[in-house]
Amino acid sequence: MRVIRVGTRKSQLARIQTDSVVAMLKALYPGLQFEIIAMSTTGDKILDTALSKIGEKSLFTKELEHALEKNEVDLVVHSLKDLPTVLPPGFTIGAICKRENPNDAVVFHPKFVGKTLETLPDKSVVGTSSLRRAAQLKRKFPHLEFKSIRGNLNTRLQKLDELQEFSAIILAAAGLQRMGWQKRVGQILHPEECMYAVGQGALGVEVRAKDKDVLDLVGVLHDPETLLCCIAERAFLRHLEGGCSVPVAVHTAVKDGQLYLTGGVWSLDGSDSMQETMQATIRVPVQHEDGPEDDPQLVGITAQNIPRVAQLAAENLGISLANLLLNKGAKNILDVARQLNDAH
Repeated sequence: MRVIRVGTRKSQLARIQTDSVVAMLKALYPGLQFEIIAMSTTGDKILDTALSKIGEKSLFTKELEHALEKNEVDLVVHSLKDLPTVLPPGFTIGAICKRENPNDAVVFHPKFVGKTLETLPDKSVVGTSSLRRAAQLKRKFPHLEFKSIRGNLNTRLQKLDELQEFSAIILAAAGLQRMGWQKRVGQILHPEECMYAVGQGALGVEVRAKDKDVLDLVGVLHDPETLLCCIAERAFLRHLEGGCSVPVAVHTAVKDGQLYLTGGVWSLDGSDSMQETMQATIRVPVQHEDGPEDDPQLVGITAQNIPRVAQLAAENLGISLANLLLNKGAKNILDVARQLNDAH
């Protein structure tokens, strides 16, 4: 019986996410065995610095990719938003699973339960390690102060509850859902309040690009709608040359065969911003086999069972939206944000 070795980060959330992917694979392939191998990444080890300051794109992925490269694991499960839009040579995202709620959520300190960001007292401190969240929320809620908070979900909730420093913290709704902590969610931030990160709420399965067996094995996990949304989002981010050191956010929706992509860029303090929406026809396909491609990868993703034409339409949508913003002066906003972030 073949054993498939699955790499994951050590955090409780990473383990839950990996277990969910392995459970789907076990149901599909009862004849295979799966072994989970957990490891720590740079991002798990450096906890005293804001993510945007570490200046490393593959903070939560490098060590896992190293294990893939050395053939110590066969596939790795990530939060898709942790995967850079350009992967190192030799790797590809072989599956993007059905997205959970992609929005951000607010968890309040016990004494502020029942409040919203709007009704928190003046000068209340809100914890977030994301420039994207802070920039959008500073603009929307000028009476609040934002401060970096790092650590895995358990650590951040503990800091919120035990230190009297934060009135609330902002986290991805999907992570709280997967941990079974929905009860702690005091408010869901909708896109008009705070657009989400590229790929947020979706899980990506990274494999060796040349490992056809494993690519075929995981490819059935692709969720067509999530895949096309995430191709558009990743193409947008890649073309803008955004990363976690600049505030870039998105919102995607599929309706009646149309893919709608809204993308925005912000200055660090949220005072300057620009956002636009575009759409493309994709007609969410029933999975089927396309002919072989020379280079099947789009923004680091291989999906051979989803029609190529729909994938290309999604990628072009992301590039077109990025160009629209760049032509309107988004580069200036991003450059200033980058310089300010580097200088602090």
